[in-house]
Amino acid sequence: MGISIELQVLNKIKKASRGTLFFTDNFLAFGNPKAISKALQRLMDKGEIIRVATGIYVRPRKSSLFGYITPGLEEIADAISRRDKARIIPTGEYAINLLGLSTQVALNAVFLTDGAARIVKVGERKIKFKKTAPKNLATRGEISSLVIQGLRSIGKTNVNAAVVEKITLVLTKEKPENIKHDLKMAPEWIRQIFRMVLSKVGE
Repeated sequence: MGISIELQVLNKIKKASRGTLFFTDNFLAFGNPKAISKALQRLMDKGEIIRVATGIYVRPRKSSLFGYITPGLEEIADAISRRDKARIIPTGEYAINLLGLSTQVALNAVFLTDGAARIVKVGERKIKFKKTAPKNLATRGEISSLVIQGLRSIGKTNVNAAVVEKITLVLTKEKPENIKHDLKMAPEWIRQIFRMVLSKVGE
């Protein structure tokens, strides 16, 4: 008698480290979509895995202090982008929060993408993917691209000395060559901040 689909799915999940995200499509080698969905549901009922969003599952990490820890919105968004072979960049309030310029946790995470536009519900929160032109995703630095989107969201008229000081500190952690490249993708007022940072790091 062959190994059940449920056991094959569980074995594959257990081979990966806790916290690894899986999509229903990852298990299609074991059976048809309906059979896979039933197997995943049974594993959820047994407490082996949890569903973080439609078609996305995880065997959560454990913490002695906090119990089970589920993946954050950025981890889920990254997993979706890797599956779809699409590029993403955080934007809006979510980007501002990641930069430490806001203490308010953004309810929704918004990403620019060259993949499909969509909304993914994660509990009471949402991940929004907004289709954009490839040129808006041509940045190289993870930090510098985040800064560009964060500053765009704040707006030129709302950028004061305190914001510039925080942004400067954040940008010093980016590779100078990435800053040089990415400033070309930014409006002039953001380029001025990038140039100031480059002058401080001796580039």
